[in-house]
Amino acid sequence: MTKAARPAKKPAPATQAPKQASRPRVAAATKSSGPVLLTPETLPAPVMAGRDFLSNLDMSAQELRAVLDTAHSMRRGEWRGVRPLSGLSLALVFEKASLRTRTTFDVGMYQLGGHAITLSNQEIGLGTRERVSDVARNLERWVDGVMGRVYLQQTLVELAEHASVPVVNGLSDMLHPAQLLADYQTIEQEYGQDLAGRRVVYIGDGNNLANSHIHMGILTGTDVTVVTPVGYEPNAGVLMDAVKAGVNVTLTNDLAAVEGADVLYTDVWISMGQEAEADIRRRAFRGYQVTPGMLDTIAPGGIFLHCLPAHYGEETVPEATEHPKSRVFDQAENRLHAQKALLYHLMGAMKPRW
Repeated sequence: MTKAARPAKKPAPATQAPKQASRPRVAAATKSSGPVLLTPETLPAPVMAGRDFLSNLDMSAQELRAVLDTAHSMRRGEWRGVRPLSGLSLALVFEKASLRTRTTFDVGMYQLGGHAITLSNQEIGLGTRERVSDVARNLERWVDGVMGRVYLQQTLVELAEHASVPVVNGLSDMLHPAQLLADYQTIEQEYGQDLAGRRVVYIGDGNNLANSHIHMGILTGTDVTVVTPVGYEPNAGVLMDAVKAGVNVTLTNDLAAVEGADVLYTDVWISMGQEAEADIRRRAFRGYQVTPGMLDTIAPGGIFLHCLPAHYGEETVPEATEHPKSRVFDQAENRLHAQKALLYHLMGAMKPRW
């Protein structure tokens, strides 16, 4: 098959609303009747067909709504039995180890009728054994999409520049957008779709999770506060994204900002690749640990989220992830539903190569 036969990758629209589904939407089922199962004829139209997903800002607010609606529908079991990605394949490229990312993308492709192949960095050697651009040009001729869990955002940018198939950010040093889809699905399960003005307080390192929370605040209107020690603030370019969008983000090192939060979120203090800074970071973040006592200070109906893995004794304790306000394991489950929804909206319009 020549490359000309593949659908061209579409640029992300700046303000253009996504195409409306031409097929009827199926109403949510009642508890007594069980889920109303979709059929190939009643699936929603993919809204991001052929595009890359390197950042949450690669989608519009309307496209985010479509993806989350699909994720909720998948969690309700309404997609059981349909295989919209039948005959399609996804390469899973890992520079960093993974439990949730590998399992959920692999299982997600299987449940949608497709196939996933896992490639470790020992097998590929991104940028060492082979140029990133050469890896991209090879993969695009075999697979229909690429998910990368990598050290550098620039690696994903290069993959996307040179591959004609969708490239998905499964994690980088800068952003973790797929995780935030699952996070906001979890938040919507608690509060509904209208999240404007809800207080999302992120406590800890101003890392890829903090950066992606800021991007989601831009898309959803949530009031994002980042509580972090001096010197560990989110990326300046991401903060500028918020300024350009006219969205206020509160930065503070005052732990009192946690009080009254609708959502309290934390992540590890020491990410993969930062082991040499472990002692310095533990001293800097002392006091920023989420405990049951801290959870008592958030809103009465507030929830606690952590993307996992948890380094118990550092950013949190087992009593917090097992607390009645914790939704940590619902959040982990939603990685499967949210990423399946994303893959459908990126790849659902593709035809098998064979």
